[in-house]
Amino acid sequence: MSRSGRLWQSFSQEAVSSNRSLHKMNSYTLEPIGFIRSTVKGREDAPRQGPEGAPDAWLEIEPQFAEALLGMEVGHELIVITWLHQAKRDVLKGRPRSDESRPLTGVFYTRSPARPNPLGLHPVTVRAIEGTRLKVGPIEVFDGTPVVDIKSASTRADE
Repeated sequence: MSRSGRLWQSFSQEAVSSNRSLHKMNSYTLEPIGFIRSTVKGREDAPRQGPEGAPDAWLEIEPQFAEALLGMEVGHELIVITWLHQAKRDVLKGRPRSDESRPLTGVFYTRSPARPNPLGLHPVTVRAIEGTRLKVGPIEVFDGTPVVDIKSASTRADE
């Protein structure tokens, strides 16, 4: 996604009553706080999970969110939350790891990127900090993937 072409990612949440009629629909907007810059350009480059050979990548934070990096240091463990913008959103079930020998499973019980709201959760370690750029890894997302949030993976940040 180019810098000039960045649009907020929108998604809808449907709450369905017990009789399955549409009860209420809300729309929410997520503003990316940054973008991943990675050597992973597409599915053919990407491991299935970070610990399976994913590279480190740069997380570039948008300038208006720079102050939110206060206190972050090299070595900190984080959960990077991404919007998997190239994932299919109409998939509700599949076979884990596309393995036909495994039982059909609902996507809410898998780590598949194909799902109604394709949020990715990536446990990473901060390797370097250069201004509003964080080198993190390992992370298995495509170059240009929007980042919607970052959370500390350590309880020490709560002390």
